Amino acid sequence: MSGDTTAAPVLIAGAGPVGMTTALALHARGVEATILEAESEDRDRSGSRAIYVHGSTLRTLERIHPGLGTDLVDEGLVWPTRRTLYQGKEVFSRTYDSPGGSGDIPHFTSVPQVVTEAYMHDALEGAGIDIHWNAEVEIVDSSPDGVHVETSDGREWDGEFLVGADGGGSTVRKEIGANFEGDQSENAFIIADIEDEQIDGDQPDLERIFHYDAPEADGRNVLLVPFTGGWRLDIQCIEGDDPEELSSEDRMREFVCDIMGNEYEDDLKWVSSYYFLQVMADTFVDEHRRVLLAGEAAHLLAPFGARGMNSGVADADEAASAIAAAIDARTDAVVREEVELYAARREKAAEYNLDAAGQALEYLQGEDPVTVLRKEAAASLADHFEIAGEWLDDAPYGPHGTPPIVSTGNY
Repeated sequence: MSGDTTAAPVLIAGAGPVGMTTALALHARGVEATILEAESEDRDRSGSRAIYVHGSTLRTLERIHPGLGTDLVDEGLVWPTRRTLYQGKEVFSRTYDSPGGSGDIPHFTSVPQVVTEAYMHDALEGAGIDIHWNAEVEIVDSSPDGVHVETSDGREWDGEFLVGADGGGSTVRKEIGANFEGDQSENAFIIADIEDEQIDGDQPDLERIFHYDAPEADGRNVLLVPFTGGWRLDIQCIEGDDPEELSSEDRMREFVCDIMGNEYEDDLKWVSSYYFLQVMADTFVDEHRRVLLAGEAAHLLAPFGARGMNSGVADADEAASAIAAAIDARTDAVVREEVELYAARREKAAEYNLDAAGQALEYLQGEDPVTVLRKEAAASLADHFEIAGEWLDDAPYGPHGTPPIVSTGNY
């Protein structure tokens, strides 16, 4: 072991929303942490990415750092109208008088992830929590007594615990021998940001629009969601599509004009295409119960229902709770029990979220004859039965509800 090894109670790999939430949640529980981030401080964070922040996430952030949740509420917006069209015909529309509910924390807020991260950075600075940039975790050695980490900047670190929040390509996950298991979406999806500086939370006519088989997009499914400063445009590719060609700037400008109007032609700011993975690690902890995986290091989900970052924040808060209890424990058995309870709870939550997102993904891209007939029947009945239109409006996001609470699992 090098004489230059730095000691910290808890090490966190990754300075994304999950890693930063973990550090803030630990600080709120009286445990200090150090964040190790692979990229530089000026890294590219373009794209709106996780724009839909659940009310439960906002409440968690407000609890662990008072003011953080309400700051995001102030920056974000709550769109009041849900609208759905089927092959160009409106089949459902509902406007809520109080779409966010009552109280300081609404049911959700729509805000770009870069804004969420900026407020988290401010919270870390206020709490005196350091991020070590250009410090990619390369080696993880855990033992019953703690964790030894080596980073790409040549430094070595010792901690009682390590939280791997280093994303889908997690080195921490690989170092503890955990493996991803699951599937990939059949079709690609194209995601674009369209700037609209006129959008703010005071506009009563904002709406989330879902198009089944949109004529404007040559029969592709389209989702349009407002957020502070712009619109998120999601286009589902169909069989035979070349995602690279469709996501080219010229082709996307055509989509924007056809779907949103010519006035938005020059407002395209960011485009990306994805095949969504539906995977989770076969274990969320190492054999010594000193390393905990959280967020995309532990699971990758299709985005329907906005379960990605939101479930990662829940992982982070529960990881912090487990670690805080384990650090104060006086027996090794209690240390193991706290960490294993974290794994049991969050693995069960990941299974639930994978299943929920998977149902939505299958509904959107599947060619099951029964599902196709149900969509067609609901569309034909929507003029006469609101429940049929509401089913079409709701189904693309998967089932509602929250993951079950468990006290035991595979440990």
